[in-house]
Amino acid sequence: MIRSELVQKIAADNPELSTKDVERLVNSFFDTITEQLAKGGRVELRGFGAFSTRQRDARVGRNPRTGESVNVPSKRVPYFKPGKEMRERLNF
Repeated sequence: MIRSELVQKIAADNPELSTKDVERLVNSFFDTITEQLAKGGRVELRGFGAFSTRQRDARVGRNPRTGESVNVPSKRVPYFKPGKEMRERLNF
């Protein structure tokens, strides 16, 4: 499912809301999660899961075309851990 399909599904389930309102809501939701993760925080949605970041250390990688060594700097990457309820629903 992509973002536009999510907006359409929520709008269909809630006819009292306009598609524009639902789109603003979905965008605000994702923006808030992104902002919190950018600050180094964590977002937990009970029953769904938790979003956080993890630190990846610097390493030496390889350019797949040339085989040349490339230094890859350390960075933070997003991480999602599914909640217990989600795991149970997926593995019924």
